Amino acid sequence: MGAPWTKPRIKCALEERGMTLTGLAELKGIYPSQMRSVWTRTSRPAEKALSEFLGVPAAELFPERYPPRKSRILSAENEALIAREKARRAADNEAAA
Repeated sequence: MGAPWTKPRIKCALEERGMTLTGLAELKGIYPSQMRSVWTRTSRPAEKALSEFLGVPAAELFPERYPPRKSRILSAENEALIAREKARRAADNEAAA
């Protein structure tokens, strides 16, 4: 897999290929502001455009965003904790029945 993809590394890879975020946005029909905000918020079209252009899976470029979670408020750790607790309760209810 190599070094993790960071904002500077992604921007450098774009520049090495003679592309900018704005240029890629125009090429893919995405608003430039949406492409620039990919660093701070989830934008599936912008993530897909970067992924396709660089030939790297979006999950590798933005691992903290994949797989998509149901909740945007809970952290992945808390979401997993809640899921385990629900499963435990369901098993307890089945055993009690």
